[in-house]
Amino acid sequence: MPAQRRAAAAEPVEASASGPRVLKKYPNRRLYDTRSSSYITLADVKDMVLKLEDFEVRDAKTGEDLTRSILLQIILDEESGGVPMFSSEMLAQMIRFYGHSMQGMMGAYLEKNLQTFVELQKRFAASGMGLNDAKTFTPEMWAQFMTGQGTAMQGLVGTYLEQSKNLFTQMQEQMAKQAGTLFQGIPGLPGSKR
Repeated sequence: MPAQRRAAAAEPVEASASGPRVLKKYPNRRLYDTRSSSYITLADVKDMVLKLEDFEVRDAKTGEDLTRSILLQIILDEESGGVPMFSSEMLAQMIRFYGHSMQGMMGAYLEKNLQTFVELQKRFAASGMGLNDAKTFTPEMWAQFMTGQGTAMQGLVGTYLEQSKNLFTQMQEQMAKQAGTLFQGIPGLPGSKR
């Protein structure tokens, strides 16, 4: 039995039902689930995500948190096959924000928008119309749902727009502060000393 396999087999179960499920990534790129004491695939990790299971991926040697890189790998696999979610232009725009002073704000903005979208999806599911099932979701179903949900949807969309407006205002304020700091000697700009 190879040394890595013996080490993995001898590991105690680290994650209890109360904590996140711990997955260890070995140098040979294999993932080991400490809860089930078995090797798993990226497809298994994707299933955990879909089932809303709490987990973390750790480097078996260093203990470094690799969860984000594994999730990005799953997204890359999904984008490479089937119908991609992100257009080339959208990806290019996202790349342009790396290293930009607004990188943190953009991440928060995207996260808030995604949370609102998830909330919409939960309302669809709660309506019992099967709108969260891609096989039964049709334009007619959408129209029927929207007709019956007018007031509720207006409230949700209103909340979404208000959150977006507030986040945009925060971004503007942060840009103004940064401009004032960078250009303190130029009259007429916020933070100018002249």
